[in-house]
Amino acid sequence: MAAWWVPCAWATAKSRPNIVILVADDWGFSDVGAFGGEIATPHLDALAARGSRFSNFHVAATCSPTRAMLLTGVDHHRNGVGNMPETTPPEQEGKPGYAGVLAPDTVTLATMLRDSGYHTYIAGKWHVGKEPDNLPGRRGFERSFIQADSGTDNWENRPYMMLYDKTYWFEQDRAAQLPKDFYSSRFFVDKTIGYIREQAADGKPFMAYIGFQANHIPIQAPAEFVAKYRGRYDQGWTALRQARRDGAIRTGMLPAGMPMATLASTVAWDSLTPDKQRQQARRMEVYAGMAEAMDAEVGRLVQHLKSSGQYDNTVFVFLSDNGSDPADPFNIPSANAWVRMNYQVDVDPLGGKGTFSANGPSWASATVGPLQGYKYFASEGGLRVPLIVSGLPGAASGAVVSALTHVNDIVPTLLDAVGIAPHQGQYAGRTVQALSGHSLLPLLQGKADYAYRPDEPLGYELAGSAALFLGDYKLVKNIAPLGDGRWRLFNLRLDPGETQNLQTTDPERFAALRAAYDQYAQDYGVLPVPEGFDLQKAGLYYAVHHYLLPKLRAAWPWWLALAGAVWGLLVWRRRRKLIF
Repeated sequence: MAAWWVPCAWATAKSRPNIVILVADDWGFSDVGAFGGEIATPHLDALAARGSRFSNFHVAATCSPTRAMLLTGVDHHRNGVGNMPETTPPEQEGKPGYAGVLAPDTVTLATMLRDSGYHTYIAGKWHVGKEPDNLPGRRGFERSFIQADSGTDNWENRPYMMLYDKTYWFEQDRAAQLPKDFYSSRFFVDKTIGYIREQAADGKPFMAYIGFQANHIPIQAPAEFVAKYRGRYDQGWTALRQARRDGAIRTGMLPAGMPMATLASTVAWDSLTPDKQRQQARRMEVYAGMAEAMDAEVGRLVQHLKSSGQYDNTVFVFLSDNGSDPADPFNIPSANAWVRMNYQVDVDPLGGKGTFSANGPSWASATVGPLQGYKYFASEGGLRVPLIVSGLPGAASGAVVSALTHVNDIVPTLLDAVGIAPHQGQYAGRTVQALSGHSLLPLLQGKADYAYRPDEPLGYELAGSAALFLGDYKLVKNIAPLGDGRWRLFNLRLDPGETQNLQTTDPERFAALRAAYDQYAQDYGVLPVPEGFDLQKAGLYYAVHHYLLPKLRAAWPWWLALAGAVWGLLVWRRRRKLIF
């Protein structure tokens, strides 16, 4: 399909660049060393030094909407994933834009690259549909080994929560099993290196997408990485949040003097008993170990590309799918019971096979530090994540891009970088959803100061929490438990921590952004969430309908046998009474 490939100036060189997309799961804004964090991420830091870090990059607040936009470049309300299935209200299920899987009228980056002569590979988390038409082979990927749902155990082939009846792994779109020595980050890189090596001889460029499970719950990591952080977090989450703030300022990611608030969901560290402090510190040690283990695997991939002579001709994109996860199953009675029935939760072995760890809201607020909020919500801690773009010809090294940018911009950027003209809503003879974002190549090459004009609004909504970005300003509301459903206005350039509400001091701007959001919601088919919608209850609803009921249905022969046994017992007792 060469007609779809339009060469740009440098794409006509001897070979077009390879592309590697690295997606971390639930990493906070400052989890990368180059963004101010204390976790050792030398290989990501090296990519940042070679390329650009983005300090004002935004995604959706949960995984599958972000991944759907990363794959298609289309706003999630138009690409079919207006919300992830696990938190969609029953009233929205199946409505236009809320299928929870990629819509048929979307075309992926992998399809466009494959049609223009690229090899296309994916390993890791998918989470945009496990129906036959939505598996990777039908979405442009030549080689694939994917985990289809929101998460799974990192050591074994078993579900991580009572959301699923089993794990769903696919290789080449067929049900697959895991090796006995499986660890997710290592396995995904093994697969990727294998795919690259298999087809290296033909000289065609490749695109490799790795969807890491680090650091999604259950938080698990090899012991040698966890051991490096022993005692590192004994001062608690408030101290870490302050250190992350200082680090983000020191590395140029956020402005000096920015105010920072403490979230109401953050527990006072000194109120915990010494045993509780040790338990909580251990959770963060495992979190850091899991992140460093993932970085080490990135380093192994980089080393393979260097040794095979492909590194210098490879563009890398690294991002997180949303901010840090505040979920703590141990605080939800049903989830707590399930975890304790299926996993070990003792402090010392945490991270190893058979153990389950989660950080909860207090550590989440630290790992997004110094931003407000976390995963699931529209505050900056949920939406603003690290982005590194490295290896683009003509782009400066070690640069910090502070302009507003969005995950929908990745597809047009990579198309621009490799010389493929973006489709305008028509592809291969059919009508498809048009791209929503902008190419960031001019920003990266120093030819532009912004991706979104100061008068160009950027709207967002997910599960009732919403935002509208316009220039330096952001309008935002969050549902409970983080918010109260009321709109607030912030100047993100001066106050990225969202501490000073400008609604009353700048009412005209507030009204203008409210009107712009309403227009976005109308244009993109945003549906309201029902009164009193609760994310936790939505998760329980999903667990009942997609985990408990299927198990009960699958066990009907046993229920029938039990009913027969009870009936027989009753008949026997009745006859016994008649005889005697």
